[in-house]
Amino acid sequence: MGRRYNKHMLTVDPHPLLDLRAFETIFPRPLGEMSSSPELLGLLSLTASAPFQNDETVREAVRNLLRHGGFKPAGRSKPASEYLVKAVAEARLGSINVAVDACNVVSLHSGLPISVVDLDRARPPLRVGVAAAGASYVFNASGQTIDLAGMVCLFDAEGPCGCAVKDAQRTKTGPETRRTLSLIWGSTALPGRATEVETWYRALLETEGASTKSVGA
Repeated sequence: MGRRYNKHMLTVDPHPLLDLRAFETIFPRPLGEMSSSPELLGLLSLTASAPFQNDETVREAVRNLLRHGGFKPAGRSKPASEYLVKAVAEARLGSINVAVDACNVVSLHSGLPISVVDLDRARPPLRVGVAAAGASYVFNASGQTIDLAGMVCLFDAEGPCGCAVKDAQRTKTGPETRRTLSLIWGSTALPGRATEVETWYRALLETEGASTKSVGA
């Protein structure tokens, strides 16, 4: 059966491989007025001590999750968690803001892709489901688009706005962001991992001064 999350009426369509975790974060000030701690930024390293090990079993489980609806997670459409490993290894990943930095740290080490959207930019109702043929969105400021056909995505009233590869530009965080929704794209092939990842992720955010709320029931 599908699930209905209470806080933002986030409906999750039935999916045999998806183990989704979702929570809201409230920041004490706009993100543009906050800086990530040195401790958080220190975790943006492949050699940092972290409670998770990212390995081939995790990578294959995530790719199988994305393949289920017909999406091809390869090349420029590989999972965001795989992109992070390469970006960090090549020293191409710097601090963006507290919300994104925490997301990147957790995704890097856990191997699970994570979406972060600005709740004041997204328009309810919110739903997670597989995108139909022809679905796409702009994912960066230069106007590049991603073909989402077959991809499990977050949708708002205007259409898809987040997925395990790249989130939509229109709902990304910015300097004024105070509230975010984080979606951990976990897999049923990795029992318990998404729950453990959520616990660590929320603890990191709370250490940075934010508060978090469970979205799911």
